[in-house]
Amino acid sequence: MTRALEASEEQPHFGDVIRRLRQEAGLSQAGLAAAAGIHLRQIHRYESGEQQPALGVAQRMASALGVTLDELAGGSSDRVTLDGTWWAAWQTFSDGQQIIATQPVGLSQHGSTISIEALERSTENERGGYLWRGELRLWDGQVLMGYYAAADGNVRSKGTMFFILHAQGEHAHGRWVGLSYDGPVISGYATLARTQDAAQAAMTRLLDEAQAPA
Repeated sequence: MTRALEASEEQPHFGDVIRRLRQEAGLSQAGLAAAAGIHLRQIHRYESGEQQPALGVAQRMASALGVTLDELAGGSSDRVTLDGTWWAAWQTFSDGQQIIATQPVGLSQHGSTISIEALERSTENERGGYLWRGELRLWDGQVLMGYYAAADGNVRSKGTMFFILHAQGEHAHGRWVGLSYDGPVISGYATLARTQDAAQAAMTRLLDEAQAPA
């Protein structure tokens, strides 16, 4: 048993912790075993309390679950909770003209995995304000990476998203890269915030910083 995983009497049983974290991440025992590169029987032994992992195995499990070693050992978590309705602001372009489109999005968090879905079409971008859904993964409590794909049957737009999350989890800023409605790969700035005004304000700051002289 490594020092990193030693637990005091006050801390929950390691098997209970790993089971909870696995379920929060939406993984089966087989799924966690595959993600961590270990045998399924090892997960059975860890969750039953028969055995505890060596440090190298624990690091791979923590990475697969999107948590720290301290959290895997039952320590407190300072991760933010992102569930709820947010607003997204997107820098898009139509006929060479910049458009800042906003729309409400629903976030549903399960461990380090966050489902994201547009709740309404953007009113600012008539040609590109489609409905979409996707998934984000939270890394180290500060980076969100994931993908999106159009939910409208006649729209083929899809792509990736990268955000840096504010320390208190109230907003995030980053970029999107994707396939546009008419084919070309395009990119732009993006923000997430708890309110529409906050998402627009974060976008304004991003654009001002991008235009400022080096």
